[in-house]
This record gives sequence, structure tokens and C-alpha cells, in this order.
Amino acid sequence: MRVVLQRVSQASVSVDGEIIGEIGKGLLALVGVGHGDTEDDAKWLANKTIGLRIFQDNENKMNRSLVDVDGSILVISQFTLLGDCRKGRRPAFTDAAPPELARQLYRRYAQFISDQGVNTQLGKFAADMKVSLVNDGPVTMILD
Repeated sequence: MRVVLQRVSQASVSVDGEIIGEIGKGLLALVGVGHGDTEDDAKWLANKTIGLRIFQDNENKMNRSLVDVDGSILVISQFTLLGDCRKGRRPAFTDAAPPELARQLYRRYAQFISDQGVNTQLGKFAADMKVSLVNDGPVTMILD
């Protein structure tokens, strides 16, 4: 699994012109699932996500986690994170998991976070989504 985290002051996702998820301060998580990924990977990444100290403390140091700042998370499935661009000009997506597995692990990742008391909003799996965000910092991290 690969997760791209962006610290945001606000973010939303819409499908067919209707907002289906939105948050204020927190994280936008773009989640890609690959072949061989497991529920253990989803749980490890969820714990890393909520514990990562990338929010500023009173001394303007990145020393606080999502839980520490009572932040929210917007989780978006994004199989293109597994795109291989090394050859040619068209990405290959052979490393991406089949949709059934990807949907299951994407949801488990979000559920593990929600189970820790974090307000968790979701996009719509396999939909054409429009994601809006205000990147705070900017701060962007990649977790594998």
C-alpha cells in the first residue's frame, strides 16, 4: 500500500457535482493498494497516519499528531499511486491490486483510523471524484 498524506486546513470530495465528504483541519489521504497488500499493511499505515507528528505545536515545531490536534481525515482511493512510469510515456498499472482487494483494504485503512476516534470521511471507490484542498504548509508525506 502507498499513502500520500497532505496536511490541510480544509478538503472536500465531490461526485457528480455533489459533495460526499469534507473536513476542516486535518489530513487528506490518497490511498493506493497493490498486489500482495494485506490487512496488516492497512492497520500499520493507519496507525502511522494518525500518529505521525506533522502538525505544529506552540513553538511552531512539527510535534503534534492528527489525534493531538483533534483533526479529521478525508480518505480517497487512488490506484494511480501504483502507476509505473519507468518505461515509455504511458503509465502501467500492473502493480495495482484488483478492485475487490483494493476496495476492501481501502475501507479497512479508513475503518482502523475511525476506530481510533478520528472523524473519517471517504471518497467513493472507483468513481470520478473531484478533490479540493487547501494544503497547509505545504506539508506532504509519502508512506509505503
